[in-house]
Amino acid sequence: MMKRTKRFEFKRNEETGEMWVDTDLRGKSLLTLASLNKGTAFSEREREEFGLLGKLPYQIESLEEQKARAYRQYKSFRSNIGRHSFLKNLHNINETLFYRLVRDNLNEMLPIIYTPTVGEAVMHYSEKFLSPRGLYIAYPDRYKMREILRNRTNSDIDIIVVSDAEGVLGIGDQGVGGIEIPVAKLMVYTLCAGINPGRYLPVFLDAGTNNRHLLEDPLYLGWRHPRIRGEQYDEMVKLFIEAVQEEMPNTFLHWEDFGRDNARKNLLKYQHQICSFNDDMQGTAAVAIAALISACKKAEIKFTSQKIVIFGAGTAGLGIADEIVNVLINSGLSKEEAYKHFWCIDQNGLLVDDQEIMDFQRPYARKPEEVANWKRDENGFISLEEVIKQSQATTLIGCSGAANAFTDKAILQMAQNNANPIIFPLSNPTARCERVPEDIIRLTEGKALIATGSPFADVGYKGKVYRIAQSNNALVFPGIGLGIVAIQAKCFTDKMLWAACKALAKYSVQDEGLLPELNEAYSVSRHVAFAVARQAIEEGVAEEVDDIWRKIDHVIWEPKYYPYHYKTELV
Repeated sequence: MMKRTKRFEFKRNEETGEMWVDTDLRGKSLLTLASLNKGTAFSEREREEFGLLGKLPYQIESLEEQKARAYRQYKSFRSNIGRHSFLKNLHNINETLFYRLVRDNLNEMLPIIYTPTVGEAVMHYSEKFLSPRGLYIAYPDRYKMREILRNRTNSDIDIIVVSDAEGVLGIGDQGVGGIEIPVAKLMVYTLCAGINPGRYLPVFLDAGTNNRHLLEDPLYLGWRHPRIRGEQYDEMVKLFIEAVQEEMPNTFLHWEDFGRDNARKNLLKYQHQICSFNDDMQGTAAVAIAALISACKKAEIKFTSQKIVIFGAGTAGLGIADEIVNVLINSGLSKEEAYKHFWCIDQNGLLVDDQEIMDFQRPYARKPEEVANWKRDENGFISLEEVIKQSQATTLIGCSGAANAFTDKAILQMAQNNANPIIFPLSNPTARCERVPEDIIRLTEGKALIATGSPFADVGYKGKVYRIAQSNNALVFPGIGLGIVAIQAKCFTDKMLWAACKALAKYSVQDEGLLPELNEAYSVSRHVAFAVARQAIEEGVAEEVDDIWRKIDHVIWEPKYYPYHYKTELV
């Protein structure tokens, strides 16, 4: 392995916990590196030592003073995409100020840098491109993987988020614009769990795109080629995994927004070769299950008595179903009994095993004789409304990306089935939500228990205010990553995911909603991290440690300015 030259390094006194930065950068080079730039907050000593005298205004400011100015600038933008662009630019100029500003205004700003606003940034990436962030690996460069990874800015990497952008949010194949998703996800790791932004890496695997609009756009910046499939695609992913193992063997790999065929295949193929996790499948499932556990307690329904309709039987929908199956099995049911709790609906209606369906969908398919007398539409498919009626569903979960798919009839039938129907329209972005909470509250007369994928304001109905829980993956994946990084777990297991889910559910019980609010994410992440780390140790995929909390605290990065010391040689 080629030895890389470090330009800066975070240091910590193990006894006192005091942190500082050693760097050989000076002058303009220091001011233009977002991870180290302090702007007007460089001290007088640092200005002299690092050749910054005269390169900054005379006034030396605190981080709080800088934050106040940045917040005023942020508020001057009227549109969400304008505010997104401002924050993205600040991220490229001064990472510490960016993270401090957003962390201290998390409820307000997370939807701007992450879902749902990031979806718009993804779609207009090539049009509005100003500067790159992360690494781009196109199929024609597949044999240069190691060289590309060695070109990363930071030497020591704890977490990689990688995407091929075939299944971005609810907006599908977005080509090179999908790099915005790993960038945003890694921001959330820092904001919600304190992962050091100097120790993570966003990666885009450019396998082409089938988005005709992008292929015909003269400004498109990605590899202008239809998506590769089959052996070509598998070779590219294999080369990437091998390069990561060679260059960064202890890195936690987070798969994000892959198409539904490849998402599952990649995770299952490589999860025992490299410590890895798919947030669309596993993270979405963990948060949804935590919300479902809370809803069951409020509705006084046994978890094992649930009749669950999944609308959208793709990566996210059946990822949720798979994890619920595991919960049911752990509760004493057989696998066959667990699968019978589900009715899963894809684009061709209810999954029935005499249809052409994907292999991963088949365990959820119903027998033809079970539904022989159910009504079918003009295409011969069994609709959502018919499934809810015939199954007497207690829970309805949407992962379809189909706006307003939960019709009045479907919601009213859910209310007829249950005193407190559990309805989770989880699709992102907001425009793709299966039904807005205000409508669900009105149609069920305030009786529905709701969790959404996108953020929604509280709903007032007949003199009562209903807080709408957001089933946001930011409540779980940052804590998972923090726990794994803290104890350097060798792999991520099903039991570690279940530990994360239980930790979130336990925390949720303390809240009036089904899930904690986003401004509690930092505290939630620490609890999730502890549960994941403890489970990893119990399973023998991490070494025993004397104090898990101390290990967690040791890796947490705070958005504040650390003192800098000039070093000509870093080791």
